[in-house]
Amino acid sequence: MKLESVKVFVVSNPPPSFGGRYFVFLKLKTACGIEGLGEVYAATFGPHVIASMIEDLFMRRFEGRDPFQIESIWRESYGSGFSLRPDLSLMGIVSGLEMACWDIIGKSVGQPVYNLLGGKVHERLRSYTYLYPADGEGDEFYHDAERSAERAAEYVKQGFTGLKFDPTGGFSAYDPRQPTQEALELTVRLVRLVREAVGHQADLLVGTHGQFTTSGAVRLAKQLEAYDPLWFEEPVPPEMPEQMAIVARSTSIPIATGERLTTKYEFARVLATGAAHILQLNLGRVGGLLEAKKVAALAEVHYAQIAPHLYCGPVVGAANIQIATCSTNFLILESIQQWGGFHAEILTKPIQWEDGYVIPPTAPGLGVELNEEVALAHPYPADGKLHLEMIGHPLG
Repeated sequence: MKLESVKVFVVSNPPPSFGGRYFVFLKLKTACGIEGLGEVYAATFGPHVIASMIEDLFMRRFEGRDPFQIESIWRESYGSGFSLRPDLSLMGIVSGLEMACWDIIGKSVGQPVYNLLGGKVHERLRSYTYLYPADGEGDEFYHDAERSAERAAEYVKQGFTGLKFDPTGGFSAYDPRQPTQEALELTVRLVRLVREAVGHQADLLVGTHGQFTTSGAVRLAKQLEAYDPLWFEEPVPPEMPEQMAIVARSTSIPIATGERLTTKYEFARVLATGAAHILQLNLGRVGGLLEAKKVAALAEVHYAQIAPHLYCGPVVGAANIQIATCSTNFLILESIQQWGGFHAEILTKPIQWEDGYVIPPTAPGLGVELNEEVALAHPYPADGKLHLEMIGHPLG
């Protein structure tokens, strides 16, 4: 069996655009006609540049190869251009292509990918959602403590037992910053109101975005301990896990990190320094399914857990589900609400969510198929913004 071609879909995610402005899907095809689906989570360049990068790497490292040869293809791609280091964009490309290879492998042997990576451990996967605004509400929702509390109660009624939100305001290209006293008071108030709204029916996942200096994160963590969050996410930027480890040692709140990390090498530093014990690997960036399994194994040795991250499309979501299903140290899975809306429309069959849990598929491969008609009907403009945009000035 040999890989013959790749097709890329740069898909606009229509409003309310939960999961980002666009998704980058790809489809590999073998000479014998088996197709495999993947998704790339790379946002440092425009998505059409990413599409060209996918085509380039496919031509150089994947075309004509046996998709079963994951290790050798991965290693040659990782060293492409004399790199041999965790390159965020390169590993996003590798992730999507490797993911599609596993989809082909699973289909060729008639098994879901989780059965090829150790077998099913979990019959269902506990999931959480971000607190998103209701229909008709704008971005002002994210700074409204009362509305956040009301939405949290609504999600609990739907069956969610985990709720994530960033109570601290925006994130800037000039971060990290020291939070002002006013910012600390507003943050604590929002967390308090959400806790009061849901009681102990749900875990609170404080999902900050690396906004703070080490000392600022320590100050904030001390004030949040009273509300017993399940985690404090990315309290400082991801470059220096040694600094994140200082925060971890200063608080009883577990530290979570990983959405901006890639490969076992970066996650190994997090574990070795004690920076976090909840790893939020994203399957569209970490380096693929086999690399994710290696990260999960590293975490297991350190009594750490994985909580796959999702702020992209449902194909990465499907890969997250596969790795969660076969990992003994799985904690919780990020959902985009109940996987409805465009996340359902872009697939021929939506991801199954029931009463707060995702049900792993039994279909071979990743268990999802792209609705190409919908994908082609939602092109993303060449001059569009990046997946996420940071604020371009310092925040006080």
